[in-house]
Amino acid sequence: MSARIYQRPKNAMQSGKALLDQWVLEFEPAEAKKPDPLMGWAGSGDMKQQLQLRFATAEEAKAYADRYGIAVEVHATPPRRLKIQAYADNFR
Repeated sequence: MSARIYQRPKNAMQSGKALLDQWVLEFEPAEAKKPDPLMGWAGSGDMKQQLQLRFATAEEAKAYADRYGIAVEVHATPPRRLKIQAYADNFR
């Protein structure tokens, strides 16, 4: 059983920064998805794919994974780059 720990990226479609400080522990898929014969929807019998655990810090997420014997891979948060420009720059 393996998982990854990451911090949520900012949604490009919204300007708000809610829930960006949370760290998420997400399990890797144990089996491939296959189409349902009747409806054609993709699905699998892996219930852990539906599970997302949220923590305040990366250390809390690592401690949880260690306590339950989950192999984790921590993905660092990329730095946020701001492009500062004035509205008038659109017309130059």
